Amino acid sequence: MGPGDADLVQAVRQGRRDAYADLVRRHASAVTAVCASRVGARGPVEDMVQEAFLRGFRMIATLEDPAKFPAWVCGIAIRACLDWLKAKERGQVSLDVLPDASAPQEVDDDRGAALRKEVEALPEIYREALLLFYYGKQSYQELGRTLGITAAAVNARLTKARAMLRDKMARAVNA
Repeated sequence: MGPGDADLVQAVRQGRRDAYADLVRRHASAVTAVCASRVGARGPVEDMVQEAFLRGFRMIATLEDPAKFPAWVCGIAIRACLDWLKAKERGQVSLDVLPDASAPQEVDDDRGAALRKEVEALPEIYREALLLFYYGKQSYQELGRTLGITAAAVNARLTKARAMLRDKMARAVNA
């Protein structure tokens, strides 16, 4: 087993940039899930992920408990997304976050598109837990540490999110 998060944080503080690359690889899926839950799948998720990790790198000296890096960097991601959303509300969004019209768009089946739409429509606490669990591939315990809640609360949120999606998808099929 390789070094833990705390060891990698210490290595970054000692000037080893490759250690930060290891932290990024280790936690990219969780940060991506947090960003997708905040700005939506059609938002600038990749930009927000990069912004979160860049802020994290710049602020690594302020992390008090290096073992809590996953929750810390997810908190930075949340703040980066909130900053972007506030700027968007003020009409100060950069044009480079808009999708490239020349890039090929994925063609999805109707059911997949409907499911993504319903996931995006979930209340944030359920959407965040769902995306972290499925895309971040975190256990209930890891997810609880990331979100600052108990594993039982994670289970409750996931159960509620799945029930809401089942209900919405069933209504869509019967409509």
